[in-house]
Amino acid sequence: MRPGLGQHTQLRQELKINPRLYQAMDLLYMPLLDLQNHLKQELLNNPFLDMIEPDEEDEEGEEGEVQEESANETEAEKAEKEEKSEIDWEEILLDGFDAGGRREEHEEREYYEPVTVDTRDLADHLRDQVTLLDLNGRQMYLAEEFIGNINEDGYLACGLEKIVEGVNESVQKVVEENDREVSDLPLYTMVEAEEMLRVVQSLDPPGVAARDLRECLMLQLREAGLEHSVPFRLVRDCFDELIAHRWSEISKKFGISPADVQKAADEIAKLDPKPGLVYSDASDNYIIPDLIVDKIDGKYFVFLNDANLPRLKLSKAYQEIARDKKKFDGENKEFISNKLNSANWMIQAIEQRRQTMLKVMNYIVDRQREFFEKGVQFLKPLTLREVAEVISMHESTVSRVTNEKFVQTPRGVLPLKFFFSSGLSTTAGEDVSARGIKAQIQKLVADEDSKHPLTDQAIVNILKETGVQIARRTVAKYRDQLGVLSARMRKRV
Repeated sequence: MRPGLGQHTQLRQELKINPRLYQAMDLLYMPLLDLQNHLKQELLNNPFLDMIEPDEEDEEGEEGEVQEESANETEAEKAEKEEKSEIDWEEILLDGFDAGGRREEHEEREYYEPVTVDTRDLADHLRDQVTLLDLNGRQMYLAEEFIGNINEDGYLACGLEKIVEGVNESVQKVVEENDREVSDLPLYTMVEAEEMLRVVQSLDPPGVAARDLRECLMLQLREAGLEHSVPFRLVRDCFDELIAHRWSEISKKFGISPADVQKAADEIAKLDPKPGLVYSDASDNYIIPDLIVDKIDGKYFVFLNDANLPRLKLSKAYQEIARDKKKFDGENKEFISNKLNSANWMIQAIEQRRQTMLKVMNYIVDRQREFFEKGVQFLKPLTLREVAEVISMHESTVSRVTNEKFVQTPRGVLPLKFFFSSGLSTTAGEDVSARGIKAQIQKLVADEDSKHPLTDQAIVNILKETGVQIARRTVAKYRDQLGVLSARMRKRV
């Protein structure tokens, strides 16, 4: 073959996603609060977008009367009014909106992001107590190192060797920076670290600075004055057997009845396995539902909870500017065209989002009517594909609509993903939701005889009597997901 350059034609199909399509998908994905902030930002960035005020909607009904009065005005009166209210929009547009009256209107409606108030955490609580102790500067420095290595749960996140190593590195760095001899500032020892550990472990909350769960429970029992009690001995001498609920082995080892062992275990269960969480950042995360399902006269209706969402419209003032195309050319003309198109697209995209969410939720309500009437056990299996086929949209679109969205229903505030789950067959040929099966398992365990708890196979047999076909391993999987222990671990003596 002879090398060379050549040209040829070829026909092929390519899928190129418009940047605005990406933005539309992002709008579908956004929860209500994120969408509010996004629209407020768009109002600031795009002069062709304006916000419909609440009183503006009320005035729409009176628009006919206003138009009728305007028709009776003379041309001279109209001209006089326009002259008084005339603003040099060209100058405003070209000078970056630094002049004119509309700038002041935007400033009046300026949005300020709420500032989060600083809260006190576990470290602050511990430092407050350390400052009240009779410690010298060297001890205070070591105590600060301990506090800095206590995690949110209240446990010491590293060993004493690492703490000593880290604090000594800091000491050596200070020595090097100040050209002092090491002997002038002695390094910390393990003895000092062990003494400080006991000091920090004596602070509130009881159990803080423990290195594992066993030590945490022992610290709490010691603080309660139960150092010589059966619960303390169980934690200290047979913690593994206690965790495994081997009541018989423990009773033989301690020479007490299994009932007394279980009574002591119940006392241990009342202790806090994560004492630090009491002082963690407990700021409430409020959920604002995107949709509302309400029952009115026996029928369920779906509403969008968008009363606080800015309602957008095209700015009439800037539309007038855009109509006079002779005034602008080059970059100015391109700027106006892009902003106007973007404003039009944003209004359409928001409306499309509203309609899509209503379609999805209306179908969910129709499909899951029994759930709304009777409870979670009557939840039917539902997939994204099924919804997508019914409302004639792509499955990925439905996924974006339902992701991180919440709905307020007569059954509580629920994520939209709650209504989607796989299904299991019944002897009657119908399907039941996996979430409904989990609810049944949880109810069976809650109502069981604690001395004779239901095994996984027993649960399988009970569900089969109700027409649900399920394997024992599936019951075990659902039980683990619910955080329910096995029958042996749930047994009481």
